Amino acid sequence: MSVPSEMPVKVQVKTIIHSGNSKEEYQLEGSGRYFIKNNAYFLQYEEIMEDQRVKTIVKVAGNEALILRSGPLKMRLPFRLHTKQQGSYEIAAGTLEIETRANRIDHSFNQDLRKGSVELLYDLSVQGSRAGTYHLEIIFEEEEQ
Repeated sequence: MSVPSEMPVKVQVKTIIHSGNSKEEYQLEGSGRYFIKNNAYFLQYEEIMEDQRVKTIVKVAGNEALILRSGPLKMRLPFRLHTKQQGSYEIAAGTLEIETRANRIDHSFNQDLRKGSVELLYDLSVQGSRAGTYHLEIIFEEEEQ
């Protein structure tokens, strides 16, 4: 899979959360960049949350992934297929412990079309309480400069 050293991209993020009988869906769009480094694929983008910029980095390498967010919201979500991983979520009141268990980690990139996707399906617990099953799908394509 040949990837340019760095490619500017348009990003569409869709999250579906299943918790009990309820279902929530969130979508956002942004701009960022896509690149490969040390056999890992990186997608970096900014999103606006309540008029503040949150930087997000998604790293995928084989059956592992990592989501890092920085800015007014700080979060570290590690993923390893079918294995529980410890993460953290910082808010003004303090740091919350997070646990993830990934059921699916998929990444694809089509060199000819200059677009790709990252898909994560995972169970999330916050402070030991189950928060739901999350389906995160990020679709990105080259952004013309």
